[in-house]
Amino acid sequence: MSKRDDRKQQSRQALLDAALILNTSGRAFSSISLREITRHADLVPAAFYRHFADMEQLGLELIDQSALHLKGVLHQLGQAYLYQPNAKTKVSLDIFFQAIEHYPEPWIFLISERWGGSAALRQAIDREIQYLIDDLANGLGRSENLRQMQHSQDLRMLSQMFVCLALEWAMGWIEIRRRFQPDQYAEQRERFKSQAFIQTQLLFRGILNWERAPAAVPEQPAQTPQ
Repeated sequence: MSKRDDRKQQSRQALLDAALILNTSGRAFSSISLREITRHADLVPAAFYRHFADMEQLGLELIDQSALHLKGVLHQLGQAYLYQPNAKTKVSLDIFFQAIEHYPEPWIFLISERWGGSAALRQAIDREIQYLIDDLANGLGRSENLRQMQHSQDLRMLSQMFVCLALEWAMGWIEIRRRFQPDQYAEQRERFKSQAFIQTQLLFRGILNWERAPAAVPEQPAQTPQ
């Protein structure tokens, strides 16, 4: 990559980072202006159009990057649970929450814009979440620990529960810093991790004892006497 291409890529990423920071400071993406983003990225407004046609295109690119980050974190969590039987659940949860603490912005962006963004962004986020669910379901289907759950519908429902729990945990973890004083963080985080641990144990107890119910046999219509 030439120096010019490298600078162009840096400018593009600076715009994306600026939008993410402004969004996670409590601003809805739709309320952020192009000029605010370029000012935060230390670029002139005209530079924006060298990278994006409009704010919607920037938002869609931000969704792609954020979803890719979430996929990496969820994959790591799934590996710990499903492919390392001796791994401790609490250790796995610690890794998950550390990842959120280190880089909360993608989680905040996707969760907040999933319900409050423009129609185009909401649809794109929903699509990415479905991709996350499908990807996780494929991984679960290859796990020796889930041989009793090989029906595609069961695997997808389980994956959906995992992803929904992860999003709920992420937002709950982030909200601790917003809702409590610094001297309360440690206590509240331990309480939250204990709750997540119990939820995980309940989920995995259900998996270990899972038996798919046989399909209901439709009742035969009563025979009319001849």
